[in-house]
Amino acid sequence: MSADTGMSYRQNGCGYWHGKPWKPVEILAMVLGFIVYWPIGLAVLGWKFWQKKSGYPGDIISFGREKWEKWAHGSDRWGSAARNWAASGFGMGSTGNRAFDEWRATELARLEEERQKLVAAEREFAEFMENLRHARDREEFERFMDAHRNQQAPSGQ
Repeated sequence: MSADTGMSYRQNGCGYWHGKPWKPVEILAMVLGFIVYWPIGLAVLGWKFWQKKSGYPGDIISFGREKWEKWAHGSDRWGSAARNWAASGFGMGSTGNRAFDEWRATELARLEEERQKLVAAEREFAEFMENLRHARDREEFERFMDAHRNQQAPSGQ
């Protein structure tokens, strides 16, 4: 048992230094990667070593899903460029109907404003959760320090 975390260093007879065990989808991705094009298999192998070093808990599918969602929600330059292209009417010019074009522009502007509100709310919630985690960590630390002080205090006085 670790004195600081209360967690065992061993799980299922395998030390944590070995990392998470390979999942079938990771083995399949690596083998197929080497068969199709060797750098893909090498990339999967490198990813597994990175996972071991960083302590990332998920498998390669969840990692890819997270990166896809991050890209799709525009946290990078290309995602926001794609959104701007979509907001401009999917690259369409005027339809020839001025009333429809004006309506489409106002609706797209309204939807973009709503999206911005959702992004702001999501950011605020993430900050709230971070503060909550920080408060919980501080409380656990204070509880530990109190217990630690009580253990070191002389009991015969």
